[in-house]
Amino acid sequence: MINRERLLQHLEDLSQIGRNEATGGVNRFSFTSEEKQAIELVTTYMEEAGMVVTIDAIGNLIGTYGEGNETIMLGSHIDTVPEGGKYDGALGVLAAIEVVHTMHEQQLIPSKKIQVVAFKDEEGTRFDFGLIGSRAMAGLLTEGQLQFTDKNGISIEEAMKAFQLAPYPFEQPPRDDIKAYLEMHIEQGKVLENEGLPVGVVTGIAAPVWLEITVTGVSEHAGATPMPIRQDALTAASEMILAIEQLLNNTTGSVATVGKLNVSPNGTNVIPGKVTFTIDLRDIDESKINVLEATILQQLQQIATRRHVTLSSKILQRVKPAKTDAVLQQQLATSIEKQGIQPYFLVSGAGHDAMNIAEIAPIAMLFVRSKDGISHNPLEYSSAEDIVIATAIFYDTVVELSK
Repeated sequence: MINRERLLQHLEDLSQIGRNEATGGVNRFSFTSEEKQAIELVTTYMEEAGMVVTIDAIGNLIGTYGEGNETIMLGSHIDTVPEGGKYDGALGVLAAIEVVHTMHEQQLIPSKKIQVVAFKDEEGTRFDFGLIGSRAMAGLLTEGQLQFTDKNGISIEEAMKAFQLAPYPFEQPPRDDIKAYLEMHIEQGKVLENEGLPVGVVTGIAAPVWLEITVTGVSEHAGATPMPIRQDALTAASEMILAIEQLLNNTTGSVATVGKLNVSPNGTNVIPGKVTFTIDLRDIDESKINVLEATILQQLQQIATRRHVTLSSKILQRVKPAKTDAVLQQQLATSIEKQGIQPYFLVSGAGHDAMNIAEIAPIAMLFVRSKDGISHNPLEYSSAEDIVIATAIFYDTVVELSK
């Protein structure tokens, strides 16, 4: 019943917005003209599927189908990382719209209201602070967090105003009507591919902690300053980054990534006086993350002391790990079995909006096989066959839950 051609065409059309023709990557960041164009396109898809479309206070795009006091919510995001792929987030939103569109064509009237949400700024690319829309919906976003700024010094608050969104008074109580939240997403890993399976049921989502580390030394002339007396912030930061890698190589399951690095004054013949870098630390066990975070900061301070530089750290974001609901897991598994596929259960190493919604509602996630496990990359790919199978499974689950 799923309209294969329509779904795949929607994926292709959305991927053209923000596309870099030279690399094939997609650049769609929050509160930009590219995102606005994407919102307008997805709004059209929602309306064609029979939904009433609204935008809430933070900018979440919401399509509503049916009526009732209880809500089955389907969601993901349409923003991207720099030079991202066409499936991350977008597939979840467009597949959810296709599910509702199919129900509308079949004249199925759900007993519960169904909402499809394209959450605002999941990736955190622009402001180094993500999951904004789902934080707001769960009542977790604070006014102080709206002061995070991008590289041009523009705050989230200012970007909201430019988008005709009024951030103050920012009073959005957490939703209490969501009886089930379902998110379909590409796996972004190799587990399903190694198992030879098109889909899998997520049992839990690892939590990300983002830290910003600033190392301050002394900028001096590269030719006139002897090596032994230098206070080089970059060589100190380099040792710190390698220490993080070594520490995490000795753990099981935890991962850490240094993804951004800024060097000042960034001159060929100047000893770097200041370096700022980020740490993305993840694990499914919150207590383990806390121990690792403390250990990392302790080791970095030891390196700073030995190299005669100063160290400061700032938390960019902290999200709790989340477990998915057992009943919803079983419903997905039942729908998978109807397709003649053996259900497979796995943990998500990547973060998702579902983590925040887990604070206010039961959640479940369906993963779609990723070729070579590649994601956050123009080479990101899930086959049309897997996408259609996953959407059919999603459809069956939503229909069963909405009876």
